Amino acid sequence: MSRPARGTRAMHQALPPGLRDAVDTFAEHLSGVRNRSAHTVRAYVTDLVSLLDHAVRMGCVDLAELDLSVLRSWLARQRTTGAARTSLARRAASARAFSAWAHRAGLLPSDVGAALASPRAHRELPGVLRADQAAALVEAPGRAIRPTPTGRPATAPTPTERAPADPPPTSEGSPAEAVALRDRALLELLYATGVRVSEVCGLDVADVDHGRRVIRVFGKGGRERSVPYGVPAQRALDDWLRRGRPTMVAAHTGSALLLGARGGRLNPTTARQIVGAYAETAGLPRTSPHGLRHSAATHLLEGGADLRAVQELLGHSSLASTQIYTHVSVERLRAAYRQAHPRA
Repeated sequence: MSRPARGTRAMHQALPPGLRDAVDTFAEHLSGVRNRSAHTVRAYVTDLVSLLDHAVRMGCVDLAELDLSVLRSWLARQRTTGAARTSLARRAASARAFSAWAHRAGLLPSDVGAALASPRAHRELPGVLRADQAAALVEAPGRAIRPTPTGRPATAPTPTERAPADPPPTSEGSPAEAVALRDRALLELLYATGVRVSEVCGLDVADVDHGRRVIRVFGKGGRERSVPYGVPAQRALDDWLRRGRPTMVAAHTGSALLLGARGGRLNPTTARQIVGAYAETAGLPRTSPHGLRHSAATHLLEGGADLRAVQELLGHSSLASTQIYTHVSVERLRAAYRQAHPRA
């Protein structure tokens, strides 16, 4: 079972043995049969343990006693403690998924969660950078670059090191240059492809097809897709692989494309910090890797890309997930209309 948070582990251990076994078996089903990620399994387990802990408090000591009133009472309690609509919708979905599985497995006499309603999650329009802002962000690692005698750039320390506004250039082949080259490759890939931060950090060197300028990505559920990237990203990758990665390689590096400070695979949390730090240094709005993903999708659609092509690039299983980006474009069109049309 994916390892939940400490508080959830304590509640899990306090459950009656039958309920505890049901949680563990459901977690194994999610990871082994449904091929869900460790993060997704952890979220489902957290919700389920909370639900069953609530059920025990209401007097249910056997799973067969779980009914719709318990599910509704649990959601109502979540609402009174201040849970957001998005959280309530996710927890209701977890309860329905567990109920359906438990009924199929013969642990529940009926699928009690099928009738469980949940508030529709309010989907905020994602914040996106303008094209010029996105360009400024991905070029931020090279702001302090000066040409070397060979014509190749020598870069300044990454903003995660809190470098001054105009730092002195670093020498070619130095650790600081390697970090800056890594950061440039990370930012270029995120914006060029629109992949998730976990996907870009999971890339291996062999996943890059330099001839066709395509990366092989393994997304949610282990689904594989090919995503193209452009010439600027190709240059950043070439520089990183030729001059940056060899400097950061360690004995335990393996095949990872992007490396952390100690030579291991770059961690998604570190990648988020890198993106946020460069956005701050460049004077841009607060930005995350997911913000770059939003921006890439929006700019593709605004440039005339087909919605289903963007769906494939982003790795969305449902077209509905991709359609939110058309709403962003329409809002920009409405804003331009209100500003420019004399009878707006």
